[in-house]
Amino acid sequence: MWNEPSLDELARLPELYSTEGTPARDKIIHEHFFLGGSDWYVAEYGSADRLFFGYAILNSDFDNAEWGYIGFDELRGVRTRLGIEVDRDLHWKPCRAVSVKNIRESGGV
Repeated sequence: MWNEPSLDELARLPELYSTEGTPARDKIIHEHFFLGGSDWYVAEYGSADRLFFGYAILNSDFDNAEWGYIGFDELRGVRTRLGIEVDRDLHWKPCRAVSVKNIRESGGV
């Protein structure tokens, strides 16, 4: 994974399940990872299980995009045949899910 978040950065994310009562549109998206036409938008992180909770759009398939759990180690291991890895958006600013165009347009809020 390029620009992998540090343990300190991961520790600043809301704990897994802590935003469970928050409507999807109001969840804060803290991190954005991407590779080609795939995007992972992260709202929570559980250090014990190394799991993110967030919204995934795989291969630009907006019809099947969904909220769910994303294994951090699994995400770290994704590579194309040419060896290109998932990258973290270093310019990402935390914002409400409803403010993220891809989440809105794929029906995630």
